[in-house]
Amino acid sequence: MPLPARPDLRIESEETVWAGRFPLDRVRFRHRRFDGAWSGTRTWELWRRGRAGAVLPYDPVQDRVVLLEQYRLPAAAAGIDPVLVEIPAGLCDPGEDPVATLRREAAEEAGMTVLRLHRIGDYLLTPGGADEYVGLYAGEVRLPAAGVAAQGGLAAEHEDIRVRIWPAEEAIEAALAGAMPNVVTAVALLWLAARRATLRELWAAA
Repeated sequence: MPLPARPDLRIESEETVWAGRFPLDRVRFRHRRFDGAWSGTRTWELWRRGRAGAVLPYDPVQDRVVLLEQYRLPAAAAGIDPVLVEIPAGLCDPGEDPVATLRREAAEEAGMTVLRLHRIGDYLLTPGGADEYVGLYAGEVRLPAAGVAAQGGLAAEHEDIRVRIWPAEEAIEAALAGAMPNVVTAVALLWLAARRATLRELWAAA
């Protein structure tokens, strides 16, 4: 997929050097500098992953959140524990809106039906090398008792996901302590730390 035209960007060449599930492009380009001049030619490898959706499932009555645990090979490559604590998330299918994506992923990964949504923001996950752009939301859910809620994931994709229910305060404290290396999870929980009371009032009043 060609890069979109922009007045601050001049594409000199663009080629796909790997055409797997997520293509890798090599792009030679120039961009407008802060002083108004054009940069020299730069060459970047660009991993094309596209749009994504993610949701923090939150029960405002029980004041609890749903978090997932699953094995991530890139975490092992980074030298950290490969079992990451995450929220339901996934890449959008062609033409799919991030809200539709996050609803599908919440059902597939956590067995959860998301009720109301509150937008948190849109974030580039790896701006130095990938175009993955995630729409992040808090989603209202109704939860069972604390503990393991379910085993999630699709067997056809060999997913092995453990679904856990956390008290919101405990999850927020873990994020504040730097114990959530998954950045989307950390952002969602830190947002909840700042907006939890407001969100509970909003959903209680609606």
